[in-house]
Amino acid sequence: MSNSSSISHFLLLALADTRQLQLLHFCLLLGISLAALLGNGLIISTVACSQHLHTPMFFFLLNLALTDLDCICTTVPKAMYNSLWDTRDISYSGCSAQLFLYVFFISAEFSFLTIMCYDCYVSICKPLHYRTLLGSRACAHMAAAAWASAFLSALMHTANTFSLPLCHGNSLGQFFCEIPQILKLSCSKFYLRELGLIAVNSCLVLDCFVFTVFSYVQIFRAVLRIPSEPGRHKAFSTCLPHLAMVSLFLSTVIFAHLKPPSISSPSLDLALSVLYSVVPPTLNSLIYSLRNQELKVAVWRLMTGGFQKH
Repeated sequence: MSNSSSISHFLLLALADTRQLQLLHFCLLLGISLAALLGNGLIISTVACSQHLHTPMFFFLLNLALTDLDCICTTVPKAMYNSLWDTRDISYSGCSAQLFLYVFFISAEFSFLTIMCYDCYVSICKPLHYRTLLGSRACAHMAAAAWASAFLSALMHTANTFSLPLCHGNSLGQFFCEIPQILKLSCSKFYLRELGLIAVNSCLVLDCFVFTVFSYVQIFRAVLRIPSEPGRHKAFSTCLPHLAMVSLFLSTVIFAHLKPPSISSPSLDLALSVLYSVVPPTLNSLIYSLRNQELKVAVWRLMTGGFQKH
């Protein structure tokens, strides 16, 4: 038995037991990291350099790419290091920093996914009011609110979680520092305070989910009323990638944390955590790039050196 003051490090969940599998996981994580770096880096560079992409949709996509890239950089490098050097250690301060950054970027990502849903709703259901509702000042305010609320949420969760006395060892059942795993080590009833914060955040996430569902019901109704086939195709190609990412992100997070204990297992928990912490940040850039012709053309110009500012 030990308390939090005597814990100098935590033990993360090992991705594999054998050396061959550890090296395989290292190679897979390296490939994922490079794909996320390339994809999100191209989106950030293209949107930043292209004058004609300075629209609300691409502005929010740039912010989403930033959160995706940071999410990957927060969790994956440490997992790669542990797999390569056959270790499970992460320092107490390193764990608190990782938890803070993870909550910060994942909260910002969900905020921007919700904002992008609103952008899609306005562009299709209220096109005549688009410039009024999503002017440059409104976009800046929404982005600032997303980053500020994510920072406040991360600060509260990190301070509250690491203020709890820990007396159930230092082994975490996750490959990165995550709040539910640290709460399992707590021996104090004060963990209910953190559960209260999680409940409040869950209500906010539920509100955003309901807003997303309502928005897409209105979007699909509006799209189906478009008389031309190309018009419907363009509208669907703009919104369906966003809907796919929101669905994957929310479904895996909800199932991972609310699934019955009877079906819980280390391998299932690990697979689910990869699905909501690694896969969406990696696939976001690929899905948006492949489904958006304007972005594909701009990326191609940037890569071939023929990009010119308009």
